[in-house]
Amino acid sequence: MKFYKRITLLLVCLALTLSFFSCSELKKDADSSDPQGSTEVPDGSDAPAEPGSSNDLMTGISPTAVTARTPDERFINSTADFAFKIFKESSASSEENTLVSPLSVLLALAITANGAEGETKAQMEALIGGEIPLQELNEYLKTFAESLYSGEGAKLSVANSIWFRETGFIPNEDFLRTNANYYNASAYKAPFDDSTVRDINGFIEKHTDGMIRDVLDEISPLAAVYLVNALGFEAEWQEKYQPHQVREGIFTSAEGETENVDFLHSAEHTYITCNDAHGFLKYYRGGDYAFAALLPPEGQHVKDYVASLTAADLCEALENHRYRDVIAAIPQFEQRCSMELSEGLKALGMTDLFHEDNADLSALGSSTMGNLYVSRVLHETAISVTPQGTKAGAATVVEVNDAAAAPPEEEPAKVILDRPFLYMLVETNTMTPLFMGVLGDIT
Repeated sequence: MKFYKRITLLLVCLALTLSFFSCSELKKDADSSDPQGSTEVPDGSDAPAEPGSSNDLMTGISPTAVTARTPDERFINSTADFAFKIFKESSASSEENTLVSPLSVLLALAITANGAEGETKAQMEALIGGEIPLQELNEYLKTFAESLYSGEGAKLSVANSIWFRETGFIPNEDFLRTNANYYNASAYKAPFDDSTVRDINGFIEKHTDGMIRDVLDEISPLAAVYLVNALGFEAEWQEKYQPHQVREGIFTSAEGETENVDFLHSAEHTYITCNDAHGFLKYYRGGDYAFAALLPPEGQHVKDYVASLTAADLCEALENHRYRDVIAAIPQFEQRCSMELSEGLKALGMTDLFHEDNADLSALGSSTMGNLYVSRVLHETAISVTPQGTKAGAATVVEVNDAAAAPPEEEPAKVILDRPFLYMLVETNTMTPLFMGVLGDIT
């Protein structure tokens, strides 16, 4: 009888946006529950938040100098295409609300792809890189991740780690070195007991500043490897809301249900349009990141609107933003989404990775029992919009089981987000979406 040890790609991405608490309040909140919370990019040798029985596998394996590739139009278009495909599939399968972190998913899949061979690798490359081969994608992502601004007014943390069962699985040293070189990934050998659960959860909690906790409640007896991405974001609005700008209003869901909520009113100056929808960009301090919102045409369901879009549509809308006064209002809201992404990834062409016979993850390492494949992809996100800034986090866990000149004057646009809308958190230098969501129901 043939035995299979399965790989479970557990993508748990939590994106928490708080636009109505001051950054100091947010930090205090996180610190009260996570004394070791951090928003700094790790150095690749970062120990678990609460060391248990995990042993650092990178001892004696130092990252080496590698080629870095500056993000260009080719990379920007490829990344935007992946982001929108993930977002569109997630939106189609969810209820009224959707929130995904394409960057966290992309990083976790790229790390995993470095352990793939043959057709499995080809399918992964086609989805996450388009026409960009994996090696070049590694080079692009290294430069892009290192270029993400983290400083006064805006902090961004990206941390990656890989955890191997101490018995029954031998990691490939080339796999470890590649992911250390390009993704600054730390690696550990662990007993895969309760102490490992605490170590992995501690790593995630630490690097999301306490926003993501208890991703794992237990470790499967078949588990051989966990690949983890954690992403944390915290920023102040460039122009913070004053008390008189927060006023109660009515939000109407796609089903016609109404809810009294506080709206954040402001005058913005960056106007965007996309397929008859109109919206705006609201910048965070420093201008490196922005909140983007698009309100579909009156009478069009937000899901139908998203279904009609292409990645090119969104890219063009973001790139062609223009100066225009906008009377804007954002509802205060909290949102949490949980979804399983494997079926969506299969629909996008990544089929072999989930097939117990066809999957080829031999470059990841060797198991004492049979073939390795991915059994599921879990994705969890949350957002809370409030008056001073934004705090966001994403964690992706891969469980490997054995088996502008001034325009002419014109009337201000009016964009009141009092019904379902599409929103994004974007890096403004490349307009890459870090988080993408739909708010269909505010309750």
